[in-house]
Amino acid sequence: MERGTLAHAYLFVGPEHIGKMTLALELASALNCEQASPPCKLCRVCQRIEEGKHPDVIVIDKNSGRDAKDRKKATEIGIDTIKEMLQRGASLPPYEGRYKVFIIDNAELMSNEASNCLLKTLEEPPQHIVILLLTSEEKALLQTIVSRCQRFELKPVPTGEIEKRLTQVEGLDQGTVKLLARLSGGCLGWALTAVNDTGYLQSREQRLCEFSSLLTKNWDDRLSYIAQLPSDRGGAEQTIKLWLSWCRDVMLLKYNCDDAVTHLDKLNETRTWANMLTVLEIKDFIDSLNKMLVYISFNANLHLLFEVLMLDMPRKERRADYALNSAATDR
Repeated sequence: MERGTLAHAYLFVGPEHIGKMTLALELASALNCEQASPPCKLCRVCQRIEEGKHPDVIVIDKNSGRDAKDRKKATEIGIDTIKEMLQRGASLPPYEGRYKVFIIDNAELMSNEASNCLLKTLEEPPQHIVILLLTSEEKALLQTIVSRCQRFELKPVPTGEIEKRLTQVEGLDQGTVKLLARLSGGCLGWALTAVNDTGYLQSREQRLCEFSSLLTKNWDDRLSYIAQLPSDRGGAEQTIKLWLSWCRDVMLLKYNCDDAVTHLDKLNETRTWANMLTVLEIKDFIDSLNKMLVYISFNANLHLLFEVLMLDMPRKERRADYALNSAATDR
């Protein structure tokens, strides 16, 4: 913007809650702000963009253009959405601002038809538009789309910086600050959301306790537990990622890397399992969890995937029960 060499399309890449949408809206405000040092956050334009009411800033996602009853079923951004909201809108001049800004959230969800439709606009973009693609799965995008965008990667924020920001939240004790900063994975947006979601830490506590107990269960109990697991793709991915983070902690403690552990409040239980499991058992199960994430992305049958996962999970019996009871007594 300082050089006057604005591109017509940008790709913001980074994990969920890293700040892609925040950055996109900041850029949209800067492009249309009426003040000398944009974005000012105070003028009418900036305020309307922040409220989602500016006619020249259009956010497109999988629910765009759908009835409320159909939104839960939506799994992709279809060609009709891209045609109506972007291709047709791009052919018209801005209503109020200098630029029309189209923000495609979770751009990896575009169907092949929608991607090819977008590609036509990217190849011959009008002068008055800027397209911002936000994604956490860059590999799912067409390479021809990626090559026509200026790419920016949003990297995780250092844990110390997130802790400093969380200490500004009233009523948050130091232990919770450190725990949320570790759990955030460098995503400040996630940490701030978790602060306001009082049920998250309780839900996580329950899920980790259940997971830990599965390691001592027989095959019948494990397979029966599948009925309690999420039956949707998003919920299944969250569960697997939580289990992965726990297994990562076990592996870190196996090599005495205590300072890098994520689940600080589960240190005793995790250390117990680090003593019980071999490096090979942990590694193999981490491989199984990562493979499941890949299969989920291809819409494989979740029930069958969880069945295989339960069979791949390491199994310990009396020794583990004794060790867990000892750890609980020590705590």
